[in-house]
Amino acid sequence: MRDWIYAQRDPADQLAQLHFFSMKKDGVEFIITVKEHVPSKDESMLFFAQADKQTNQKTAPFTPTGWGNTLLKALSECVQAVHRFPYEG
Repeated sequence: MRDWIYAQRDPADQLAQLHFFSMKKDGVEFIITVKEHVPSKDESMLFFAQADKQTNQKTAPFTPTGWGNTLLKALSECVQAVHRFPYEG
């Protein structure tokens, strides 16, 4: 059991541990931050991933994200979302 979750006294605090990853798409580096939340009643949303850059900037800016009950699922969804649209920065 991860002991850091016991530091949260009030669920409103929404304590989360951060995991950082990087990837390159067309020579542009994306930093993906995955938040691991303290378990709650909805265990399917324990991990949330978000990229530091938007894609599709000139048409309709899109921030790649991913959710999941494991770090791998959230990270994989976010990586797929980065590839969904071109980077137009």
